Amino acid sequence: MGHLAIRDLGVEFRRRAGLRRETVVGLGSATLEVRPGEVLALVGASGGGKSLLAHAVLGLLPPNARVRGEVRLDGQPLDEAALRGARGRRLALVPQSPTHLDPLAPVGRQLAWAGRRGGRAVDVGFALAAVGLPAASAALRPAELSGGMARRALLAAALGTGADTILADEPTDGLDPRNAATVLATLRQAADAGGAVLLITHDLALAIPVADRVVTLWDGATLPAEAASAFRGAGDDLRHEGSRRLWQAVPQNGFQAGERVGA
Repeated sequence: MGHLAIRDLGVEFRRRAGLRRETVVGLGSATLEVRPGEVLALVGASGGGKSLLAHAVLGLLPPNARVRGEVRLDGQPLDEAALRGARGRRLALVPQSPTHLDPLAPVGRQLAWAGRRGGRAVDVGFALAAVGLPAASAALRPAELSGGMARRALLAAALGTGADTILADEPTDGLDPRNAATVLATLRQAADAGGAVLLITHDLALAIPVADRVVTLWDGATLPAEAASAFRGAGDDLRHEGSRRLWQAVPQNGFQAGERVGA
C-alpha cells in the first residue's frame, strides 16, 4: 500500500565541545504524509534538515542522534523491529551521494542485490533503461560512471527493490535537464503505479511539474502541505506565507526572498 505518516519528527545530535556536552538541532519538527499514488515534494533550503528526515525514517542516523516524534507505515508504528523488515523491501532510499554504491561491484550486480533484498528478480537491462542508462552500464563499476549516471543507478536500485514507498533525496542534483527530466518522470511513474514517493529537493521549480503536493521546510519546521498547482504566478493561491516566499525566491520569480517568517 505505502502510506507513510510522519508526526512531529525532530532530530538532535549530542556531541562534546571541550569538556562540555552540547546538543545540536538538526531538524526541528516535521509533520507530513505521503499517500499511495502521489509524489509529495519536500522542499527547502540546503542544510535545513530534509536529508536528516529521510535518514531518520529509515533508522540510518549515527549513534549520537536522538530522534523524537512518530513515524507510521500503513498505520503501524515504524519502530526498530518494523524497520528491519521494511527497509529495502517496503521502504527504499535513493541516496543523495553516489558513494552509497559499492565501489568494487559492477552496477548490474548491485541492481540484482537490491532486488534480492526485496525478494524479487530484477531485469537489469530494463531497470537501467527505465532511468535512461544503456545496457552496457551493467558491466561498469561506479568509478567508471559519471556523477549523473551514478545517481540514476541509485534510483534504479531503489526501484528494483519493489518497495512501495520511495524516499528520493535530491535525485536530480548535478544532472543536466534531460536526465533530470528522465529521473523525475520515472518517480512519477512509480507513483502512478500506486507507490508513494517522497521527493526531497531544494529545487522547487523542478519538483512542481511532477508533484501532487508540496511541503515546505521553513526555519526548521514543516508548513502544511500545499497543492502543487498553487505554485504559480505571484503565489496568491498559496495558503502559507513561508510557501509563498519560497516560491517568490525561485529564479523565474526574481529571487524575491523577503524576510523570514516570524522575523
